[in-house]
Parts: sequence; C-alpha cells; structure tokens
Amino acid sequence: MSKFLVQYCFVCFVFMTQVIAAQDQGLGIFTGNRDIGSPKISGNASYDDHEQTYTIVGAGANIWGQRDEFRYLYQKIKGDFIATANFEFEGYNEVHRKTGWMARASEGDNAVMVGGFLHGDGLTAGQWRERRGADMQNPEDDVWAPKRFYQIIQLERKGSEFIVRAAHAGAPLQEISRKKLPFMPDEVLTGIVICSHDANTKETAKVWNVRIDQPVAEEYDPYNSGWMGCRMETMNVFTGKRKVIFEKDDRFEAPNWMPDGERLLFNMDGFAYTMPVIGGAPEKLNTGFANKLNNDHCISFDGKQLAISHGEGLSSKIYTLPLSGGTPRLITEKEPSFLHGWAPNNRELTYVAERGNGRYNIYKIGIKKGSKEVQLTDVKKYEHVDGSEYSPDGKYIYYNGSTNGGSMQIWRMRPDGSRKEQLTFDQYNNWFPHISPDGKWIAFLSYENDIPLNSHPSFKRVMLRLMPTKGGAIRTIAYLYGGQGTINVNSWSPDSKHIAFVSNSRP
Repeated sequence: MSKFLVQYCFVCFVFMTQVIAAQDQGLGIFTGNRDIGSPKISGNASYDDHEQTYTIVGAGANIWGQRDEFRYLYQKIKGDFIATANFEFEGYNEVHRKTGWMARASEGDNAVMVGGFLHGDGLTAGQWRERRGADMQNPEDDVWAPKRFYQIIQLERKGSEFIVRAAHAGAPLQEISRKKLPFMPDEVLTGIVICSHDANTKETAKVWNVRIDQPVAEEYDPYNSGWMGCRMETMNVFTGKRKVIFEKDDRFEAPNWMPDGERLLFNMDGFAYTMPVIGGAPEKLNTGFANKLNNDHCISFDGKQLAISHGEGLSSKIYTLPLSGGTPRLITEKEPSFLHGWAPNNRELTYVAERGNGRYNIYKIGIKKGSKEVQLTDVKKYEHVDGSEYSPDGKYIYYNGSTNGGSMQIWRMRPDGSRKEQLTFDQYNNWFPHISPDGKWIAFLSYENDIPLNSHPSFKRVMLRLMPTKGGAIRTIAYLYGGQGTINVNSWSPDSKHIAFVSNSRP
C-alpha cells in the first residue's frame, strides 16, 4: 500500500470517527443524539442553553411500517417516566412530517416503539410498534386526536402501559392514546424526534419546556422515605417559557420573588435561602434561632419584613423579622399556626390554624405585641380551607376551600370574613391562590380529582393555572410533576409577568 493511500485512509478514519462522535454528542438533558435507520440525509441538533430550547433537524422516509428513519435526541430511562414538552415546526408543510416524544427498545430501526407525534398538517397521534419488526398498520397501531395542531405533548410510562396526552396552549392535557406493550424492556431510550416523511428533505422543529420526570410509587411518603429531588424554575406566565435555574437531589420549596426583582427566597433544610433569579449558589439568610422553617414564608408589601412559620409539624408558630435577616419575634402564641400572607398595610397577617377541634380555619392577627387573633371562617365537618392571601388593594382575602365534601376550589372574602364568594367551579382540586402585584391575575395549583380532598401531596401530576381577578377564562400555564412546596407562597415577580415555582424530579 502506498504512503499516500495510507495517509488517505487515516484521514478518512479520523473524519468518520469525528462524524460518529458528533452523532453521539449529548445535548442538554439528552445523552444520545443520532439518526436512526440511516436516513438518506443526515440530521443534526443544537441546544440554546440560555433559552433552554432544542432545535432538531432531520430527514427520513417515515416512522411507520416495519422500520423507521428519523433524528433522535434521547436518554436511557429505567422504569416509569413522564416526558412533557412544547413542539413547533419551522415553516409550513402539509406532508406528514413528524415531531414529538418517542420511547424505544433500542437504536434498531425495527425496534418496539411508542410515541406521541405532531404531524405537518396538524394531525396529532399516538403510535406504536408492538413487536420488533412488526408491520404497523392503520388504525390498529395508531390513534388520532380529535383536534389538530396540539403544541404540548406528553408521554407517560406506567409499567407496561404507555399514555400519550396532548394540549393546545392554555388548555389542560387530554388523553390521546393508551397502550400496553409487554415486549418493551424495562430500560428504554426516551426522547424527542423529527422525521421529514420525505427521504430527500430535511425538516426542523423547536422544542422547549422539556422535562422528563420519574414518578414515585402511589404510596410513596417523602416525609418517611426521603425527598427524591427538586428543580427551581421561573416562567413567563404570558409566553409559557420556563427555565430551570437550580436543582438538588433533595428537598427545597416555595420560592418568593424578592422586592428587588433580582433574587428568590425559599426554604431548604429548615432554613431560608436566597439566590439570583438567573441561577447561582444559594446563600443562607440569618433567621436566628429559627432552624425549622417550613414552606410558609411571606414578604411584607413594603419589602421590609419577612414573616415565617417555624416549628416541626403541629408545633408551627408564626414569627416576623427584618427581610435582611435578624432575630425572629413571636406573633402567634397558639399552635399550630401556618402563615400565608401579609395585609397591604404591613401590620397584619393571615394564616390557617387549628384550635382544638380538629378543624382548620382562617385567622388574621396584628403584628403589634398583644394583638389577638380573629377567626374569619367556621368550617363544618368534611370542609377545609387553606392558602389565605390578601389582594394588593386590601379588599379581599383569597383562599382555597371545599364545602360539603366537594372538590377544592378558589374563593375570596372580605378581610372581616364576610361576603364569601366562590371563583372556580371545575373538576380539579385547586390550591394556593396567589395574586399578582398589579392585582390583575390569580395563579394557583391544580391537582387531578383523584387526590384526597384535603390533601396537597408532592410528587403528583399537577398544573399551574391563571385566571383574571375580574373573572374570565382559566388558562393552564404549566404542566409539571409537583404539588406540596411548588407554590405554597406568593411567587410573583414585581413586574407581574413571571412566577417562580418548584417541580419534583427523581434523579
């Protein structure tokens, strides 16, 4: 072999090695990044770390029949998961180009697979291949959604069962398909895909709000078994764009947006911490002897004071201290007392407490020494109230409550407890209403109706929703795995455009 040929072969080898390496290079949360099925035109992908948005480009004849061709960003996941994201094609093309979520047994082009896909003409479908090499045939291996152009797609695994859900922006997720796949292994490749449906064409899609969560067992109790991980997120409530700014393989909860608009306050390990809204290392706030803080902490409207609930479980009492830190001063002698909000006059607090009859009611109290608490609600058997918070104009206290064993809904009343008014009337269990600083919006947490009425557990499929304080349509602004600790306190930004919240995620 000539020296030139040897050099040529070496250059080719290096080039192919670089191509293969590029194919395997992970992006964002994904460790795999490659073409499946050897499409005629190679695809690629990129990740904007600042915007936390993926761009995926690919060709491929189809995801169908006995084999598939497409571009794949994925990670290996063992066991159950919930994968959720927003998808949008670039440009317009009515052919059946596809983008969406896929779970796959292997990188083989004829592997067992299941996914939820948005097509170029707006068709949204749940689709699967039940056995390796099986011929997928319409409609036995395909379920079409009743509407078109869904933007949010979710794929959930529960054992051998795979569920595809989808939603238009602002709406709750709707189930599209549900299928048991006994030949799918316990560990699968899970990720986002694009297929042009035309071997000679490349297509491009943007994917954002990408979250893959691994749920815990239904009977899981984090207080006994330990917390499995949390993310701190911020979100523009009007665009729906979310960003993860902090993660930990343990528990932290309930962010407040600080008055300067540049930092968040939250509780972790029994203490209060602050951190930049763009992310960074948390810094402990001096709370003196108070080392058992829970997720009830509120900043006064004038931005000068912090109120906290301190004490484990039913020993919780309420204290105040300077927002800059200092020695807490006791406000409520009786326990348990769980703080929820300041009055706009910066001289009163509202909270939820139990006073010897096993029932929790809403109270208010002045922060001046010697002030007496005032009971504002009188719940009956099978009723519950929580999450009390003043509106910025001081005209109302908003809260969540149930009546006669019905679902948990959002209410409001006058500060003296009069003129109680129900604001939501749907099938969800709605908790923790928080009013925007401009007084125009209510953000709240919604559980599915299978959650016990008076319970607000963590590690559940939940929504964050938004409604006008003057009344009107409710919009879903985030789909997440969370619950307790997600938005127990008011987490609006000073400009009334963003909120901060905590989502749960098993690492």
